[in-house]
Amino acid sequence: MGDGDLGATLEHCAGEMRAAMASDAMIQAVNGDDPLMHALRTLSLACAKASGSSFSTLMAQGLLTAARFCHGKTTLSQSDFATLLHEVVAALAHRGGAGLGDKTLLDGLHALALALESQPAPADPRALMRATLEDTLAAFRQRPNRIGRARMFAERSIGLDDPGQVALLRMVEAL
Repeated sequence: MGDGDLGATLEHCAGEMRAAMASDAMIQAVNGDDPLMHALRTLSLACAKASGSSFSTLMAQGLLTAARFCHGKTTLSQSDFATLLHEVVAALAHRGGAGLGDKTLLDGLHALALALESQPAPADPRALMRATLEDTLAAFRQRPNRIGRARMFAERSIGLDDPGQVALLRMVEAL
């Protein structure tokens, strides 16, 4: 579905974020006041620089929302992370116009937040997150995409996974 540029966007974002991790700005961020917030802000800027695509814009907005949430925090509890994900979902919905149930990245992020809230101390949080996203993909597979480029091919999107949800799963698998 769409024009197939999501993989290229993710590759460019990852490259810019890797470069940002080794940059002077990141070194200053992690050694200064409010390191978590500044590190996430630096990654947000790197993502915005990587591409003008809608997905990179949403990734940058998500990271910027996370940075704001982390202001004054040096660590995040699992509960904090779930709350952060809810805030990211709200920010992305506002920015991109999608809503829950539209078969987008938002549905995966929302499912992760709910899973983290319902399992206060999973033995393996990454396994919980992977399983949650796999379940979310399965739950949405038979639905049409209602936003993004794939909305133009809504009927043809039935039976296919949403690219944004797949991208989120791949990011979690890379943790």
